[in-house]
Parts: sequence; structure tokens; C-alpha cells
Amino acid sequence: MSDSRLYNKFLRAEELGVRLEIVAGLPIWEAHPVYKHQKAVDVIRATIAPTEGSECPCVHAADIYINFPDGSLKRPDISIFCREPDEEEEAVRLVPEAVIEVISRGYEAKDMEIAPQFYLGQGVKDIVIFNPYTLEVVHIRQAHTAHHTSPIDIELLCGCHCTV
Repeated sequence: MSDSRLYNKFLRAEELGVRLEIVAGLPIWEAHPVYKHQKAVDVIRATIAPTEGSECPCVHAADIYINFPDGSLKRPDISIFCREPDEEEEAVRLVPEAVIEVISRGYEAKDMEIAPQFYLGQGVKDIVIFNPYTLEVVHIRQAHTAHHTSPIDIELLCGCHCTV
């Protein structure tokens, strides 16, 4: 099936109130996020900015499909790029420099167990996972994982920072 046909099937699922992803060949679905989740995403996005002296403009987008190099289609809650993606009407092919996931109740395993290793394997440098129910923040890089309590200012390898 072509990328565009698969993407169109995902968009039809959206109309039914279901978010679909394919991660390393594994189909994953979840209900649309609740207000608490989206509010946390908005609050975090409002803090994303370049660190002083950084050349990265910290372009960020919420809840967009990304077609990763292995063919997986995933929708990070927040994706951070150092340039505008080329794709505007289809899944983005540019690998994000960083992703931030906000946990939804009942879908903790998707964000805590599946997502980090997948993102690292695709070249994402920073993965931040925020649990708005416990205020736990997990910051994952290739060689290091740090656990924090929100609010915490996080410096990303791309030259951006944000408060989670």
C-alpha cells in the first residue's frame, strides 16, 4: 500500500475518533486525548525556545503524523525540529530533533515502554515523557535517562529548551 493511501486510511480513522499509529510494524490505537492532556501540551509548547546562542529555531508542532525512516507512522504529542518540514499536506518525513509525549491515562505503556526505544532507534536525540497525573518527567537520551518532577527546565541537544 502506498504511503499516501495508508495516510488517508489513518485520516479516516480520525473521523471515527481513533488515533492510529504503526510503530515498527505494530498497529497501535488510542482514543483522542482529553482536555487535561491537550492543556499540558499547550503549556509545554508555549515554553519551547532556542537556548541563547543556538542556531536552531526550535520549530515545534503538536500531534502531526511523522513517517519515520523505517516506514512507521507515529504522532508525537510535540515534535521539535531545527527547520520547517517540507511536507505540509502529508505525513512529515523529517525526523524530529526531540519529541515530548504527555501520558494519557490507560496508555502509559505506549509512551513509557514502546516509544522511547523506537524514537532513539529512528535518530531522535531527546525524548521527554510527562505524566500530568503524577508530575513525573522522564528525559531520555541514547546513553542516559533522568527522572524529574515537574516543573523542570529541560535543555535539548538541538539547542532548544522547554519547561515541563
